[in-house]
Amino acid sequence: MQTRKIPATIVTGFLGAGKTTLLRHLLTNAQGKRIAVIVNEFGELGIDGELLRGCGIGCDENGEENGQLFELANGCLCCTVQEEFAPVMEQLAARRDQIDHLVIETSGLALPKPLVQAFQWPTLRSTFTVDAVVTVVDAPAVAAGQFAEDPVAVDAQRRADENLDHESPLAELFEDQLATADLVVVNKTDGLDAATLAQVEAIIRAETPAGVKLVHAQHGKLDLAVLLGLERAVEDVIDQRKTHHDEEEDHDHDEFESVSITLQVADRQRLIDALVALVQRHEIYRVKGFVDLPGTAMRLVVQGVGQRFDSHFDRAWRADDVRATRLVLIGDHLDAAALQAELQAALSATTAA
Repeated sequence: MQTRKIPATIVTGFLGAGKTTLLRHLLTNAQGKRIAVIVNEFGELGIDGELLRGCGIGCDENGEENGQLFELANGCLCCTVQEEFAPVMEQLAARRDQIDHLVIETSGLALPKPLVQAFQWPTLRSTFTVDAVVTVVDAPAVAAGQFAEDPVAVDAQRRADENLDHESPLAELFEDQLATADLVVVNKTDGLDAATLAQVEAIIRAETPAGVKLVHAQHGKLDLAVLLGLERAVEDVIDQRKTHHDEEEDHDHDEFESVSITLQVADRQRLIDALVALVQRHEIYRVKGFVDLPGTAMRLVVQGVGQRFDSHFDRAWRADDVRATRLVLIGDHLDAAALQAELQAALSATTAA
């Protein structure tokens, strides 16, 4: 009779912190470990799941059937566990002899504590244990003061960055992700000097439980042994970790929503410039999607947090792909039709000029 519990690592972190990059690196350097993955997407395109499927390690379109990849595409994982999470976990439990470790990548908008508490359910506790909660932090974003507790510093940053209008709810989410952490990955540290990095660590340590280790990373590159095998059994202690949402019977993300838009794009840089201008005018926290550029055989991935955008070609378009530019915008009070029209008009005007 199989009595070994499957260790589960929960990877959380704010929008654009680098969770998917960390997970891709983990999977491509698994050292023979059989790792099952659950990806919790926010937005109907399933962008992060698609990026993982393209990682070249067998996470293909059949992942939902063979247990390699599960996408939960209808919002915050801790809000939907009874509808989708439990059946997925039951499938994984039935294959426990084929799994060495489970990794759950939460949405950037998810609260990790309710998810960990789900592992207290008898049906999950008998099969799984939460090895650790790993929180990935965007070091340059913290260095910019976007989640600082000091309101004076926040106001100063707000004058320079329109995206700080929503500091309060986003800061609480950021703090809750740190309050539940067993390990914090301070990501994107390569562009920070020692003094700035020390300030970032001080901000993080003010929100993390005593004894939580901070590790530095560039592009999510960390050794497997750093991330897995921490053996914290977090489900047994999660109730002692205090967060902003402890007094709520349930939580929602009414301040967040996602919309999908389709565009005609002629030039990569023009799109980036138009998106930067768009997020300055609207309450948009995150942009991600795939772009079809004329005359190119490769698919362009575009991702942005606030006014910081990056783009790269990830693979060639396949014969069965629908070649189109589709973006997911995550934010507050978003009108998909209006945003699509505004963005397309900006692109057309730029092209005409």
